Amino acid sequence: MSASATTPIRHVSDTALWVAIYRAMESERPDAIFRDPFARRLAGARGEEIVRTMRRGRSWAWPMIVRTALMDEIVMRCVREGAGAVLNLAAGLDTRPYRLDLPASLPWFHVDLPDVLAYVREQMAGEQPRCRLEYASVDLTQPDGRRELFARAAAAAQGKPVLAMSEGLLIYLAPGQVTDLGRALHDEPSIRWWLIDLASPGLLKMMEKNWGKGVAAGAPFRFAPPDGTAFFEGAGWKEAEYRSMWDESLRLKRSMPMAWLWNLIGRLYPKKKRREFRRFSGVVVLGRA
Repeated sequence: MSASATTPIRHVSDTALWVAIYRAMESERPDAIFRDPFARRLAGARGEEIVRTMRRGRSWAWPMIVRTALMDEIVMRCVREGAGAVLNLAAGLDTRPYRLDLPASLPWFHVDLPDVLAYVREQMAGEQPRCRLEYASVDLTQPDGRRELFARAAAAAQGKPVLAMSEGLLIYLAPGQVTDLGRALHDEPSIRWWLIDLASPGLLKMMEKNWGKGVAAGAPFRFAPPDGTAFFEGAGWKEAEYRSMWDESLRLKRSMPMAWLWNLIGRLYPKKKRREFRRFSGVVVLGRA
C-alpha cells in the first residue's frame, strides 16, 4: 500500500487536525489527564477521517497525549516562575489559552499562517480566553516578520521573561531552518525558555516505516538531530530539562500497549543503550547558553 493511501494528510496543517482528535479522545475518558472541550470541534470530520484511515492511527495517540500533558505542566510552571508572555509558534489548533488556569493579564501570542488562524478564530468564536490572547499571522521563515513578533512579545512581557514554545513544529523543518529559528529566538534577550518536542533518528525511521517518508508529500519528517539537544548549542541554546516520552508515559499511565514487557526487556540492555532508548523521543526545555 502506498504512503499516500496509508497517510491521508495532504498538508502539514492537517497534522493539527490529527493531533486534535487525540486530545479529544483523552478528554472524553473518565480518568482524563487533561480536558480539552474544544478539541473535537476543531478536529472536525477531517480529523476523524485522518485517524480512522491512517495506518495504526489510534495506537499513536499515547505519545501525542503525553506530549500535551507534559507541555501543559511546563507552561504552567514557567508562568508560576514569572513568565511575562507566551509565544506559541506554529500553534495550530492549540487551545491552552482557553483551557489552562492562566493569569488573566498574561499576554499569549498564538502564531500561525493566515488560513490556520482564520479557521481557529471561526471555530472559537464566542469562547472567552482566560488570558490576553493575540492571534499573530507570521511566516516564521521570514526574518523581518519574526523579529518584529519577538520584539512585540518582549514588549508585552514588560521586562519579565518570555516563554517560547514550538509543539509539533521542528520535526517538519530542515536543520538549517531550525538553527535560523533558534538564533532568531536567542537574539531577543527576553526569551528565556524555548519549549520543544524532539525526535531521535530512530523514531524517524520507525515513523517512516509506518507511513513512508513522511505523513504525506506535503509534510515530510525532516528534523531529528543525531546529537540530540547538543544540536541547539550552535544557536545559543542548551538543554535545561529533558522529559523522556517513555518515562512520562509510565508516570501518567498513558503508555503503549505491552509497555510493561518492553520495560522488562529494556533492563537487559547495556546502560548506554537504555539511555539511548530514553532519548528516543522527549519534551525539552532549552535555556539560553
